This record gives sequence, C-alpha cells and structure tokens, in this order.
Amino acid sequence: MLRPLPVAKARVVVEVGAGTGAMTRALLDLLPADGTLLAFEINTRFARYLESNVLDRRLQVINASAETLQHEVHRRGFDHVDAVLSSLALGFMPDKVRRAFLGELGGVLGESGVFTQYQYLHRLQLKNGHVRKFHLVHLLRRYFSSVQQKMIWRNLPPAFVFACQRPLPLEAVGSLQS
Repeated sequence: MLRPLPVAKARVVVEVGAGTGAMTRALLDLLPADGTLLAFEINTRFARYLESNVLDRRLQVINASAETLQHEVHRRGFDHVDAVLSSLALGFMPDKVRRAFLGELGGVLGESGVFTQYQYLHRLQLKNGHVRKFHLVHLLRRYFSSVQQKMIWRNLPPAFVFACQRPLPLEAVGSLQS
C-alpha cells in the first residue's frame, strides 16, 4: 500500500488517520533519517498513544482533523509535502468535510508528490442515514489528473489503493463541483 509513495527520498510525508500506528511505523521504516512524518489523528486517545508508543524524532503527531492539513503543514514551517497517505473513510464523511480535505491536498502536495488513499469499503457511502453506492475513483479524478487504482489481495480484508498525482488547480476543482 506504500509502494506508490516516494517515501525513501521524501523530506516531508503526511499520514492522515494514523490510528494506532501500523502504517506510521511502516512509513518511518522507509523515511530517510532527515525526513519528517506528520501524523494527523483526530482521536485524542490514538494521538496520545502514538506520542507515547512510537518514539521517533522524525514523527510529529498532530491531533487535528484532515481539513486543517494545509494550515498545520505550513504552521510547522513546510511549504509542501512529498507524499500523503490517507486511510480516511471518505465515503462516510460529510460531503463538505470530504471536499475540504481533498481541496487542501492541492495546496500542500509538491509537484512530484503522491497522494495515496486506501479503503476497504470504497464503493459505499453514508448519506442522510442511508447507505448508497459511492464511486471513489470518480471523486478523486475531480481533484487529480492521474488516479491509479489497485487491489491488495494479501491484506485482510483486501484493500483498495488509489494513487493520485498532479492535483488539479482549485479553479478546475470548483467548476467540477458545481
């Protein structure tokens, strides 16, 4: 799931939805000694767990939501990031939050950066209390000019991985949402 990300040569990597750190540890194993991993985790208990159990000077745990990504990255002195990994359940987020998060990526992802979204239930969406069909790949193509999709069968449950590059300008994204 990490293969599409240029972590080995990265200066700054972002993980959104770090949870208890399974992917955090894997990212740190690949990250250069002078790199930085910004791990966003909205759940305060998980954020505290990461801070006390993943002891690596390259890790900065940020107890904030995904739609504050650009602000938090810039607040820490970084102009852009090289890679973003997200495990957020985009189909189960409110539409406004999902759009805000995806819109933030274009403002921080470097020119050759990669955004990877992985999901287990990528075709389901919760809207107005009802489960509906959700086309994540169509959504991502509104924000990125390149979206590659792959299924990882070795993962249990199998994971759907979407590797996205070249964010579209915000003007283009806005016109697609209208």
